[in-house]
Amino acid sequence: MRQVLPERFDQAWLVLLTERNTSRAGERLNLSQPAMSNALARLREYFEDELLVQQGRKFFLTPRGESLVEPVREVLMSIESTIATKPVFEPRTASRVFSVVLSDFTMTVFIPELIRHLYETAPGVRLDLRMLNDTPVAQLEEDGADLLIIPAQYVSDEHPHLSLFQESHLCVTWEGNHRVRDGLTFENYLECGHVVAQYAAGFKAPALDSWFLERFGVKRRIEITAPTLAALPSLVVGTDRIATVHRRLAERAAAFLPIKIWESPVEIPMMEQNMQWHRHRSNDPALQWLREQAVAVGARI
Repeated sequence: MRQVLPERFDQAWLVLLTERNTSRAGERLNLSQPAMSNALARLREYFEDELLVQQGRKFFLTPRGESLVEPVREVLMSIESTIATKPVFEPRTASRVFSVVLSDFTMTVFIPELIRHLYETAPGVRLDLRMLNDTPVAQLEEDGADLLIIPAQYVSDEHPHLSLFQESHLCVTWEGNHRVRDGLTFENYLECGHVVAQYAAGFKAPALDSWFLERFGVKRRIEITAPTLAALPSLVVGTDRIATVHRRLAERAAAFLPIKIWESPVEIPMMEQNMQWHRHRSNDPALQWLREQAVAVGARI
């Protein structure tokens, strides 16, 4: 008959999972290497599996060990949300760091307003801003981010989300563009080479290009790709190229770049920016408060 789960089972298992080495795991838990080896032995006895095996100088999880990763992480997050979280949150006196995963577009048009608002209402609250990578949902589930701000088409069905704000698109060209002078036609749009943002690998192709091909049956001629959205207006300067840019980015860029702004000759779908959080964090009073502040700021930008 199996014994009761070893003491500190959850923490020990997750650290062993992360480090895959009893010595390093012991250092993180402030336990000796023999104590961690003993904990691993008890885990092996309980699950009737080796869980962590050594091959040469490296350690690897067995299939059974890999299968336990998500269940244990779910248990820990559930415990945190129901036990470790304080029952109330006082913004004026709170001292807490929230981690927010976002794009450079959100960093430019939304975060400065949110920061100003938080500084006035909760001066002790701090933000740890992290850029989106190619696995945004993993940043929420595995890296423990508090909020993920991402276009609606990329949100996960596994976690709750709210709309923050919507954004339309404009086209920008250098003021010396030879193809676009008195107005931007659909023909001009196709004649120009395009400057686009290539999203992280997990997003595959830019959403606008997939939509454009499906809607018109033609591809834009992409000549420059960039890793950020905010850079696009500056990359058309001195060329006959064109960029399709979020309205707020285009209007900001026009204040200091020699560019012209044009209404798009095609009706491009509105982009809806969403805020998403882990389902086990829905009842966290502090995170509830932050979500409310974000929605309020999003409504007025």
